[in-house]
Amino acid sequence: MTASNEQPSTRARRRTVALATGTAAALGLAVVSLAGPARAASTLTVAKDGSGMYTTVQAAVNAAASGDTISFAKGTYQEIVNVPVAKTGLTLKGATGNAEDVVITYDRAAGYTDSNGNEYGTPGSSVATFSANDLTVTGLTVQNTFDKAAHPQITDTQAVAVTAQGDRQTFRNDRFISRQDTLLNWAPSATGQYRQYVTSSFVTGDVDFVFGNATAVYDRVNIQLRDSGAAAGGLNGFLAAPNTSSAKTYGILVTGSAISSSAAANTYYLGRPWHPSADAVGQLVIRQTSLPAAVKTAGPWTDMSGYSWKNARFFEYRNTGAGAGVDSNRPQLTDSQAADYTAQKYLAGTDGWNPVS
Repeated sequence: MTASNEQPSTRARRRTVALATGTAAALGLAVVSLAGPARAASTLTVAKDGSGMYTTVQAAVNAAASGDTISFAKGTYQEIVNVPVAKTGLTLKGATGNAEDVVITYDRAAGYTDSNGNEYGTPGSSVATFSANDLTVTGLTVQNTFDKAAHPQITDTQAVAVTAQGDRQTFRNDRFISRQDTLLNWAPSATGQYRQYVTSSFVTGDVDFVFGNATAVYDRVNIQLRDSGAAAGGLNGFLAAPNTSSAKTYGILVTGSAISSSAAANTYYLGRPWHPSADAVGQLVIRQTSLPAAVKTAGPWTDMSGYSWKNARFFEYRNTGAGAGVDSNRPQLTDSQAADYTAQKYLAGTDGWNPVS
């Protein structure tokens, strides 16, 4: 028998409640809960100058309870941020509504090493890792400032700005900036339901900067292909690298968006299939989106590590602009097929989630 620190009167009250509950149940009567009312959601404020409740993003995240809102005052927050699985339903928002005013930034690459000499790797290079379900991020910039030209000794140059690895995550009116691997849409369980919705936002990079195995929609997003200096017809980079499980119908969708670039003509691929495992068969549709001259019009898809893009699930539909085209190297959805590849269809999942406005 374990000793108890409760006072006798406390134990007596517990026994009385238990007996009363048992008696009521035995008589078929309703049991009235003695629990207090549910906790109301709170708003936590963050400001670099100390005028808020916290001065760092992570301190506010650590203090927040599920369902809370964290509001960030104008400023640059130089730190690594982690929103763990348990912090469900959080809203992270810039107080001004202008994403350029609130910047979370850090310099980290996959090839950097920690205090034990271990490389961070791709996920470990992330400035912000969002693992919680039902997360909303709005009015924020997340930027990885790693500069590979300044660090020629670093060979693993992936530099993630955001790792999104929760379900029903919404990113609205945000900016995500890096070069290689800017935004990782990740499903911790390859066949699990992990959906992320990016809308009315800005994303920029140069190599595989939209990538992963989650179901992700980029809806009315400004996507910038950064100029790495290649001459016309050369290679500046690749927009997307999905590694969707073959068990999933939907991977990554870019819809109603604008892709822009100051890079030379015919220097960018729209995508290549990341194939780290036998069941990874990348799925990507780019539809009703304007494409710049920087896109390789004769063939915007390419192989990756010996895996043919033709084995992946890459399609276009009614794209426009100097980089658009239709030929045998540019598979197109039919009108009837396109009806099944909309933002709503990608995101509905098993619960009918529809954040599309």
